[in-house]
Amino acid sequence: MKKLTREFYCRDVLQVAPDLIGKVLVRNLNGQVLRHRIVEAEAYRGEEDDACHARFGKTNRNSVMYNAGGCAYVYLIYGMYWMFNIVTGPGGDPQAVLIRGVDAYPGPGKLTRALAIDKSFYGEDLVTSGRIWIESCAEQPALLLTPRIGIGYAGEPWKSIAWRYILDPRG
Repeated sequence: MKKLTREFYCRDVLQVAPDLIGKVLVRNLNGQVLRHRIVEAEAYRGEEDDACHARFGKTNRNSVMYNAGGCAYVYLIYGMYWMFNIVTGPGGDPQAVLIRGVDAYPGPGKLTRALAIDKSFYGEDLVTSGRIWIESCAEQPALLLTPRIGIGYAGEPWKSIAWRYILDPRG
């Protein structure tokens, strides 16, 4: 397996998000290399998406979302859970994929706690990093599509759009 390239990430979030399912999230944690298959992700597509952090424009919190794809967007929710997102697109159009779960850690908070992902990863370049990256896999697995979770505030049509991608356990 090899690291994903900048070209992979610099595509539209609706292409990158489903393509991340089945890929391998790699974390070098104090010299121990941990590999976990990505099994769930959600797409957030720019300022027009009322569920996206960029819906009100560029801020200190979301500024990394305006970069070219391939860097990490990490933020804290509820004062206790770090969320790990991957910026996508060519830059200037804020898009990101929330990694909601990997094989051993279902749930974005469990994932970041287990892999010690915190604010220090904000802006980390996944193409060049030695701490965290994503590797390719041989096959593109079957997916389930559902609406995103926890975005009722966004209203319609945003809360009902099926931009949550899940590895189909049936294969």
